[in-house]
Amino acid sequence: MRKFEAAIFDLDGTVIDSMYVWAKVDVDFLTERGIPVTREYTETVRGMFFETAAEYTRSTYGLDESVEEIVRIWLDMARYEYAHNVRLKPYAREYLDFLKERSVKLGMATSSNPYLLEPVLKNNGIDGYFDEICYTSQVGRNKSFPDIYVYTAKKLGVSEKNCVVFEDIPEGISGAKKADMYTVAVYDEASKDNEQYLRSVADRYIFDFSDMLGE
Repeated sequence: MRKFEAAIFDLDGTVIDSMYVWAKVDVDFLTERGIPVTREYTETVRGMFFETAAEYTRSTYGLDESVEEIVRIWLDMARYEYAHNVRLKPYAREYLDFLKERSVKLGMATSSNPYLLEPVLKNNGIDGYFDEICYTSQVGRNKSFPDIYVYTAKKLGVSEKNCVVFEDIPEGISGAKKADMYTVAVYDEASKDNEQYLRSVADRYIFDFSDMLGE
């Protein structure tokens, strides 16, 4: 792989092994309210902004809680896991160290929330690793669009063509490709059904970050 000035990472499912958290939140939240969890529901809310997903959940199931209350409940449930139990993906720390030693700028482009991101980075000892952390909420569009990647590159002071993006979901790879960036799809259990598609559209597909060490 050619040399890049900046590497931009997704958080959930790419740097951290966290996708189970959202399945757990879905199950715990709905089960507490006597509502069965369906595949249709989980597929529908996947990738939505918190507020959009909360509004969908509230209207679909006729819940009494407000959108704001639902979002806060979800975030509190997830924050506990992020602060105590979520771990890095295999070889993620080693690869981040590898890049830092070579003066590659590190960015994060995430749909997550600072309330979750800060404790999980600290819990895993990589707080302070990233030169810029950017959120889709700052650009107002999800990862199927290039905005978050362009915005992160601009914050890093690097042109799009000199960035590599690491993502685990099709939407992220698609958005980064639209930003004219080199893309590396990272295997995650939660997106394993998309492996063939990711292999076909990303510039490269890796099982874990050990594949990147030494390059």
